[in-house]
Amino acid sequence: MISKQLLFFGLFILAVEYYSFVAMRTVLRSTNSNFQWALFLLYAVLSLAVFWSLWALPYYGKSSWPSLTLKYTVNILIGVFLGKILVAAVMLIGDLLLVIPNVVKFLTQFRSSPADGVPEGARFISRFTFISQTALLLGAALTSGLIYGMTNRYRYQIRRVRVSIPSLPDAFKGFRIVQISDIHSGSFDDPGAVAEGVASIQDQKPDLILFTGDLVNDKAEEIAPYLQVFSKLDAPLGVYSVLGNHDYGDYVSWPSDEAKNQNLAQLKQHHADMGWRLLMNEHVLLQHGDQQLALIGIENWGAKAGFPKYGDLQKATAELKNLDVPLKILLSHDPSHWEAEVRKSHPDINLTLSGHTHGMQFGIDIPGFQWSPVQYVYDQWAGLYEQGNQYLYVNRGFGFIGYQGRLGILPEITVIELA
Repeated sequence: MISKQLLFFGLFILAVEYYSFVAMRTVLRSTNSNFQWALFLLYAVLSLAVFWSLWALPYYGKSSWPSLTLKYTVNILIGVFLGKILVAAVMLIGDLLLVIPNVVKFLTQFRSSPADGVPEGARFISRFTFISQTALLLGAALTSGLIYGMTNRYRYQIRRVRVSIPSLPDAFKGFRIVQISDIHSGSFDDPGAVAEGVASIQDQKPDLILFTGDLVNDKAEEIAPYLQVFSKLDAPLGVYSVLGNHDYGDYVSWPSDEAKNQNLAQLKQHHADMGWRLLMNEHVLLQHGDQQLALIGIENWGAKAGFPKYGDLQKATAELKNLDVPLKILLSHDPSHWEAEVRKSHPDINLTLSGHTHGMQFGIDIPGFQWSPVQYVYDQWAGLYEQGNQYLYVNRGFGFIGYQGRLGILPEITVIELA
């Protein structure tokens, strides 16, 4: 029996296809008939290919197709479908704001305008053609943009941030932290480009390097080809890391609980193999000059969308309560943790570093203005946030997942200078 969700999705696809087809037919109305039929045939073939891509999407990594072929093909076709959705949305708005009232008027009062001699119905058709043209133009722009975005997935952007912390000890003024997040090594297909990104991190000459989770998409084996690349990361005070929601293997089926646990154990070992100190609901004290900072790292803890709460901040900070440490930095993969727990119960944590959102890998990110659909889910989704004397920085991610590209939201290497 067909589920309600599947029925709704099928009707949604049919509506999208209908509206995009009507838009194309309206725009091509005055063209040569043979040309029309050729484009209609191309449209039909493309629609079938899109249907295939929607069906194939859940089978990423499980196909006998070459990985790159599958990734690029499906991503391009999904881009086409998203463009069609935009076309359908514009056409639907046109129906609601123009077509329906004009159809009523056209049926009840068809007449010519004495001013210009143009029939009212002709003006209606002209306006409908304009809406169709606009819809197709916007849809084509979105599809083209998403395809172009596939060329940006390794275009790492260095973002420099200065964080002014009250009463910061002199020893930590000018202290440089490099944060990276969301590597998602299972999505990589260009080891050379990844190595260049790692070299860019080292070029920043950080005092400390911090990674805020999601080393893999699902399985520990995904990072194996890149162990030597990321083992080159080095800083005087070390490289520290935490786990993200993708690191636990929760999104794939395992033959047994033991297999899943072995996968997580292997992932932890890979952190050690790269020389990274993985923090699991714990803290370490780092000496810099004559002062110390407390670096706190917790497992994934999410307050949104049902993400798991493996993290235990109380456990990680229990022994800090009796210590006079002037600077406390928390690594917590999911930024929703900051509002939900950190600010409410731990006002002594000066700076929280997160990732997770990727800025949805799609949006507008220019000086003075940021927008991405992810902001309707996460209040803090990219960049620096401040409340009272506490800061949160959300890294846009080093890698990518799902959509094999980035449009408007580039991969990020963050350089944080304390002041």
